[in-house]
Amino acid sequence: MTLSEKEFDAIVVGSGPGGATVARELAFKGKKVLILEWGTKEPITGSLMNMAPRGLVPMKSMLLTGQALGMVRGITTGGSSMFYCGTAFEPPVDMLKNYDVDITAEVEEIRNEVPMDTLCDELISPAGRVFHDSAEQLGYDVKQLHKFIYQTKCQPECSKCMYGCPYGAKWTSKNFVDEALENGARMVNHAKVSRVIIERGQAIGVEYKKGRQLFQAFADKIIVAAGGIGSPVILRKSGIQGVGKDFFFDPLIFVHGKIPGHKGGKGIPMSSGIHMPEEGIVMTDFNLPQMMKMAFDLEVFKVRDVFSFSNTVPIMIKIKDGLGGTVKDGEWIWKTLSKADKKKLDTGAAHAKRILENAGATRTYRSWVLAAHPGGTVKIGEHLDTNLKTKFDNLYVCDCSVIPEAWGLPPTFSLLALGKRLGKHLLQGAGTAKNAA
Repeated sequence: MTLSEKEFDAIVVGSGPGGATVARELAFKGKKVLILEWGTKEPITGSLMNMAPRGLVPMKSMLLTGQALGMVRGITTGGSSMFYCGTAFEPPVDMLKNYDVDITAEVEEIRNEVPMDTLCDELISPAGRVFHDSAEQLGYDVKQLHKFIYQTKCQPECSKCMYGCPYGAKWTSKNFVDEALENGARMVNHAKVSRVIIERGQAIGVEYKKGRQLFQAFADKIIVAAGGIGSPVILRKSGIQGVGKDFFFDPLIFVHGKIPGHKGGKGIPMSSGIHMPEEGIVMTDFNLPQMMKMAFDLEVFKVRDVFSFSNTVPIMIKIKDGLGGTVKDGEWIWKTLSKADKKKLDTGAAHAKRILENAGATRTYRSWVLAAHPGGTVKIGEHLDTNLKTKFDNLYVCDCSVIPEAWGLPPTFSLLALGKRLGKHLLQGAGTAKNAA
């Protein structure tokens, strides 16, 4: 075993929204920060071939549940934010207040630090307009969504968001990573953390593998931000039992409508949306890259639709699923959709079909079920106190795993605010937290 002699003020495991924000906050104040990232730091080119090693590797970045639901996570600098749609859904401030976690101030600070606005008319795709206008005609409460996008850098009729933006237009966690590095943080890529080193009830470092070598690094504070699947596995190996159970993973489907004469296909996904909190459903327009649409069509045996792209209008339906399942060692996911979850997907699909047919669709069909945003595996109030600290001193968690309840919306904005709040706590070294239950 090779030992690192370098000591740090903090080690951050993972560079997604939560981890990147904590690293940036600490680096800004002159703290010595080490970021350990399992994935690569090679440039994003906006192609499927470039994205595949980061997001489509079986049992690494492409995970399957017991019902063969595919779940993609980004194993790269910036985490899954490199391949998300850049949509800034409002954080669940009131829900978190119920757990004595107030991120009100941090939400406003993030608004001022990252791009967050609705798209200008020139960037809204034809499919996005069809969805918005048809839903509005039918009386749905459809609204333009806020996007983490530098719109002056954005390319019209581009469909590379989900492959990774090569133009620097889509804000990602890598922006915060870069700022942390510019302010003295150090980053080690291809570093797979296996466990946190605990001595006498305190976290003192981490053990990680890079290539075939095993390393240790030491710091005063350890922040695990390896995601809803990765974090509980690391924590279990570090002596924290009970994590990785009863989680959510936001099941979703796409409903495609064939509209004769429609000329669309490319564009930024999720420009408008309909949120039905009572039903646990959110619907948005969704411009899939052509190769992804082809793969989804083949998955449900829609062979004749594989090469039909420009006349297709897709709608995404995402639901708030019930808590359940287990993340097993080796990052195997065992969770099934309940009857209630399936009913929500069917209800959402019916809404989408109505919107598409109102817009002139002559035929509609739906995709297989996918999953996104796994969270709730290391919950505030159960496994963490109000400052995101575990039962071990100096060991914290900051990613989607900490969200204590199923929520059903993309979590990036929330994790940025939580990361900023944790950064403040670590810098102040003060305040009294309420313990986990």
